[in-house]
Amino acid sequence: MAVIHMTFFSSVLGMTSDVSIVMPQDVKPGEKLPVLYLLHGLSDNETTWLRQTTLEYQLAKYRMLVVMPNVHRSFYSDMAHGRKYWTYVSEELPSVIQAMYPVSDRREDTFAAGLSMGGYGAFKLALAHPDRFAAAASFSGALDIRALSHLFEGNEFTDIFGDLEGTKEHQDDLFHLANVALKSGKELPALYQCCGTEDFLYDDNIRFLNHIKSLGIELTYEEEPGHQHEWGYWNLKLPRVLEFLTQAAAAKKDAAVSK
Repeated sequence: MAVIHMTFFSSVLGMTSDVSIVMPQDVKPGEKLPVLYLLHGLSDNETTWLRQTTLEYQLAKYRMLVVMPNVHRSFYSDMAHGRKYWTYVSEELPSVIQAMYPVSDRREDTFAAGLSMGGYGAFKLALAHPDRFAAAASFSGALDIRALSHLFEGNEFTDIFGDLEGTKEHQDDLFHLANVALKSGKELPALYQCCGTEDFLYDDNIRFLNHIKSLGIELTYEEEPGHQHEWGYWNLKLPRVLEFLTQAAAAKKDAAVSK
């Protein structure tokens, strides 16, 4: 596998941006690889998946290009008082990757996954753009933004999301985005969610799971007793997530052929 550390100027952010990429080093002429946007958590950056897990080793089993951007503490949002990280990760970055690397632009070859804040970001990409993503996975996701204000100091929470008080429909709320995605009538991506039972975000994960169930949206959920919010658990679940994403893609390709 090849590991690439890329820096480019983001017009959306108005500054240079760092991205880590893992890809096969024997790409054939004309080959277009599936692409996974793998997102970091609140206190991490674009290198953390590579440093804390067996990601590179696991990817040797797949022909896939993995993109790991750095969005700092933005919660993958166009911040109320800050930079437009949602526009960056959902629009500008995919365009840059498409222009520079041998990746497929087909929905069935495009995935998102992440941990904690990144799990939120992955589901946000999938629910906001169901026509672009075949599958998405959340590891111990921070899925209920209305329950997260205690994670921040000072004005950081409102700098990201603005004032959520009294707003039932907010552009960054996954519960709202799920409602909108369902009403759109579009085929929804395959969703996978996992969380340890001792994770401080466990209750948030169950609330989101119950909401998805109430809408009748299909979602694969797994939980493991005793696990907390830590890299040992996410590394343990990484092979399962990669397997889920690729199997979901194969199922969608088979379905498309049969139509």
